[in-house]
Amino acid sequence: MNLRRDVFQAIADPTRRAILLLVASQSMTAGAIASNFDTARPTVSKHLQILTECELLEQKQSGREVSYYINAKKMKEVAEFIEPFRQMWDARFNKLESIMKKYPK
Repeated sequence: MNLRRDVFQAIADPTRRAILLLVASQSMTAGAIASNFDTARPTVSKHLQILTECELLEQKQSGREVSYYINAKKMKEVAEFIEPFRQMWDARFNKLESIMKKYPK
């Protein structure tokens, strides 16, 4: 059975978010990524597999090494989906802040 991975489930995991932050600035091999975590390499490889299946990361093979890099197009799609929610919550928090300022401490 081939399960389709959900982008938002993928980025819900703190380790996967950390991997995305690492790879955001430069492509990295699985070993280089794994060296930043206190978990077994197969665990990091599973995270990389999930991020790749969700198309948040892409792979480039060079000889025997596979480098991972951010799929900027997919990240932009995610950001564009989230943006209206961010704006809504910013407006709500700003309104709450203005209400709270009316009451003395």
